Amino acid sequence: MTFGNYDAFLLLFVLAFAVLPVYVWAFWQRQRMLKTLAEPGLLPVINDSVSVSRLVLKALLLMAAFALIIAGLTRPKWNPRVREIRRQGRDVVILLDTSRSMLAEDIRPNRLERAKLAIVDLMERIEGDRIGLVTFAGSSSVKCPLTQDYAFFRLALENITTESAPRGGTNIGDAIRNAAQEVFDEQIKEYKDLILITDCDDLEGSFPVEAARQAGQNGIRIIAAGLGDPDQGARIPVVSQDGTRAFLKYNGQEIWTKLNEPILRQIAASTPGGAYIPVRTGAFDLGQIYENLVRQAEKRELEEAAVIEYDEKFQIFLALAFVLLVSEGWIREYKK
Repeated sequence: MTFGNYDAFLLLFVLAFAVLPVYVWAFWQRQRMLKTLAEPGLLPVINDSVSVSRLVLKALLLMAAFALIIAGLTRPKWNPRVREIRRQGRDVVILLDTSRSMLAEDIRPNRLERAKLAIVDLMERIEGDRIGLVTFAGSSSVKCPLTQDYAFFRLALENITTESAPRGGTNIGDAIRNAAQEVFDEQIKEYKDLILITDCDDLEGSFPVEAARQAGQNGIRIIAAGLGDPDQGARIPVVSQDGTRAFLKYNGQEIWTKLNEPILRQIAASTPGGAYIPVRTGAFDLGQIYENLVRQAEKRELEEAAVIEYDEKFQIFLALAFVLLVSEGWIREYKK
């Protein structure tokens, strides 16, 4: 036998050290009050209609019923059996731009935070797939390898800031190469998706389209999501140590960052089945994008595992508790 909720056993201490003493105190208090009303010799005559044994029995039935309810809350289960589980899914890597241009606020609260919120929405829908996280600016870094431990992925995502990359800029080409070589399995030529989230601004000479084309030859499909205003753009806010808010400048001029859509379209088109998602400054439902493009795609068997299953029997204890409660209600404390 095993239990699904061991914490419920703590209620047994409440029953033993709180409820039981209350019953004992109530019986003692009742007898003490009766003694104040009459002499000990007259008590059997005055209290002749009340059966003390029935009062004790009713109390014991209630205590036993509460104990059975607690036993049911522990979710006892037995009859173990082994079942084989085959897990199917795809390998999905999030390639997230953490350059300073992602601090622009043309999409609220800013491009980076909105991207992180969209990834959280995706995590609410992902099921079975392995997922990894790579951040990039002037250089890239693997923050979470491919895993089905979604809690670990969320923890890695929470710590992402524009300080996550040691060098500024937007080096998409090297980031794609890094993800293809260090995260994805090069032996498998299918079932791989790279979700690129960026504004594609301040590009360095890393040949991102050529990197995407090479990734496509290795079976990687790129889904590119472009964040930001492609026309007017937005300034990059900076906050000094004293809390003063200003905007990033270069040679005395404020920098305006724009979404570079043409390059992103070329990157997505360079991979088989690739897609460009023009988020711009509108709604960004990455969960729905995952549903439409990834979940419906062909999957492979990731692993096979054996799990032990049990039959839960809490119903038996609750049924017995119900019987005891009904029985207690039918027992009268009076002899006649």
